[in-house]
Amino acid sequence: MRERSLDADLALALTLNARVLLRDEPLKVLLMSATLEGERLSALLADAPLVRSEGRMHPVAVRWGAPWRAGERVEPRVVQTVLQALDEEAGSLLVFLPGQGEIRRVHEALRERLAERQDILLCPLHGELQLNDQRAAIEPPPPGRRKVVLATNIAETSLTIEGVRVVVDAGLARVPRFDPASGMTRLETRRISRASATQRAGRAGRLEPGSCYRLWSEDQHAQLAAFGEAEMLQADLASLALQLARWGAEPAELSWLDMPPPAAYAQAQTLLADLGALQRNARGGWQITAHGQRMATLPAHPRLAHMLLRGHALGWPGVAASLAALLVERDILRGAGADLALRMQALEAGRGADVQRVRQLARQFRSLLPADTDLPAAPLSEAQALAALLAFAYPDRVARQRQEGGGSYRLANGRAAQFVEPDGLMKQPWLVIAELGSQQGQREERIYRAVALDAGLFDGVLGEQVRLHDELDWDEREGVLRAERQRRVGELVLAREPLPSLDEQARGQALLALVRRRGLALLPWTPELRQWQARIALLRRLEVERQGESAWPELSDAALLQRLEEWLLPYLGKVSRLSHFAQLDLAPMLATLLPWPLPRQLDELAPVAIEVPSGSRIRLDYSETPPVLAVRLQELFGLAETPRIAGGSQPVKLHLLSPARRPVQVTQDLASFWANTYAEVKKDLKGRYPKLFHKLDPWVESLNNKKIDR
Repeated sequence: MRERSLDADLALALTLNARVLLRDEPLKVLLMSATLEGERLSALLADAPLVRSEGRMHPVAVRWGAPWRAGERVEPRVVQTVLQALDEEAGSLLVFLPGQGEIRRVHEALRERLAERQDILLCPLHGELQLNDQRAAIEPPPPGRRKVVLATNIAETSLTIEGVRVVVDAGLARVPRFDPASGMTRLETRRISRASATQRAGRAGRLEPGSCYRLWSEDQHAQLAAFGEAEMLQADLASLALQLARWGAEPAELSWLDMPPPAAYAQAQTLLADLGALQRNARGGWQITAHGQRMATLPAHPRLAHMLLRGHALGWPGVAASLAALLVERDILRGAGADLALRMQALEAGRGADVQRVRQLARQFRSLLPADTDLPAAPLSEAQALAALLAFAYPDRVARQRQEGGGSYRLANGRAAQFVEPDGLMKQPWLVIAELGSQQGQREERIYRAVALDAGLFDGVLGEQVRLHDELDWDEREGVLRAERQRRVGELVLAREPLPSLDEQARGQALLALVRRRGLALLPWTPELRQWQARIALLRRLEVERQGESAWPELSDAALLQRLEEWLLPYLGKVSRLSHFAQLDLAPMLATLLPWPLPRQLDELAPVAIEVPSGSRIRLDYSETPPVLAVRLQELFGLAETPRIAGGSQPVKLHLLSPARRPVQVTQDLASFWANTYAEVKKDLKGRYPKLFHKLDPWVESLNNKKIDR
């Protein structure tokens, strides 16, 4: 198996776990590899001895290219390097490219450039080729001729291609990456690792000394990852999760080189539950079901295993086996659109190596199922059976057309997918999609293989996928609460009907959901309430800074949204329209969140207003930190120090105003202002307000108990 494959990592983890369970009969473990990380493996095996064997390989001369530039296309440089290598070196060439698209474009360019070279054979090599074409690429070239093999990383290990003594390496590979958020796999083009580059270069030295042309610089090579990323970190984990459930262990209970990513593993468990393979136990964890046990015995992805078992139970085992084989093997109708029904017809009537290979695999799948002959077939047409079986495997990829005749569909999992090119299935309002994905840089998911779905099946064999959902939500246009019962397949609504009576609990939750969606601005806040909120926030912050905790509750908007059930829900009984929110009396609702004696302490420690020497009570603005006291300068004549709140721990910020209430100074140190700055301010104000600013030192005279004009 491929190194650091999902199966290899799982096998190692279970072997180590068995070693612990069978400690009375010690189990010896020996691992052998050409490129694995020996030090990490040794550490995982309790510092097991590490033995290295250099082996035998002919010398390979490495030739470095220019550094890759951002956005540079790979094909022109590959073509140029191949032509250079043909002139400089003898023997056949093995060219590593990331994917079939690049192979096709390089093949076309070289065929044009080498049209006069009868001694050169161009041979593509990738997994989608016919077997005869693959053999042509691997077999030795005829005497007097050379081959240029254009390959993906299928040729990186194990294969020895006769006559190859030159490697041209683009340094790229296209790898599948599973997205747990969407449950879909996308192809990404990535730089290979240094270990992979070593493997590729070694193809040139298997039979004789050779050369390797690397299309990147030596400095860029040093920046490559030492080893490739484990499949565990980027793959669909459904098969692994099923096998672990069968083993009776959670990932955290085993030893791994790389732990299964929690998000991908949780998504895999959810899928298995949808397929009936897992169910919740009394402790809230997952446990395997009898159906899951049967699925785990089949050598197929859990989706296909579930489909095969359901197809057998419905009396359609042959169709299920053929469909599974079509999904596993290479497409037998490449370029013929997305419709799987056409593939089923071709499988029945077609000929050729690809068709025979699919038929053989279908027979193998059929042989894995019980040989029951008395199971009546469900009363379905073959087209309906095909769609139902595919929906069993891909319940999350049941799709509904967004617009009649359009190529865009919405999936049961809430995602979107579309046909990039015109396809006959675009006439169908419902599909089940078996294969979709996108390449790096593409925004939409592309539909590759699918089948038309009769929505009437949801009233029959697919009824298990239908859920009733009572939806209470706001009609944003009318501003009223609507209630309806929906029949859903995942996120897709099959039908809906009004609910005449509303469940009060559900109604209240719908109202709270609206508030959380719109925010607290939906409620009738007043400036006084916002100041109340800010006063509490100030006292809480000061107390936390002083002693690490506070008796003052967290009443920020975020905290209030989390506690809506506590303070808002009890008062929503009469709210049925959007306009009713404006009629709520918010102050007493919020007051319930401040237990006694905190309301009294609030007025003492964070007063609404402060009395100044003029006798005026000036409101504090708590929306800023520290709170602001905006007051006319002459009203502070006689005040020597900055006012403080919160038991004296918090000085306020003074915005000193002219008699016309224009700012003249901002300070938190009133004493320093009087001593150092007031004289300059006074010069500016004295000409405009001579009666108010004729004294020299009003604060000093006040301290000496002298009268001051105010």
